[in-house]
Amino acid sequence: MASGPELTTDGELIADVHDPGRHTAPVPLPRPDVMAAAGELLRALSAPLRIAIVLQLREGPRCVHELVDALGVAQPLVSQHLRVLKSSHVVSAHRQGREIRYELLDDHLLHIVEAAVGHAGEG
Repeated sequence: MASGPELTTDGELIADVHDPGRHTAPVPLPRPDVMAAAGELLRALSAPLRIAIVLQLREGPRCVHELVDALGVAQPLVSQHLRVLKSSHVVSAHRQGREIRYELLDDHLLHIVEAAVGHAGEG
């Protein structure tokens, strides 16, 4: 059964996006260095344990042993992932007595992680 052209609810013809005569303007992109930095940030947030660390830090600064206890993984593994997060400017570290406490540098990063986790949980 042949069907006619697609129409909107208002009865207007929907343009064929594959029409070779139809051209759309390119979307402006950030500078290449900004795109590269965004890629590095997303790579830093790509490991499930690093996502868990970010979620643990949303309530405030934590030291390594607190993260180890909360996440149930070995201390060297937590430290390794914290180094990645620190070098990517996701977390900062500051000494408090004999311990080093880690905290999120920016709430925007938390929102990225929470949005990704929320989106993944919808499926």
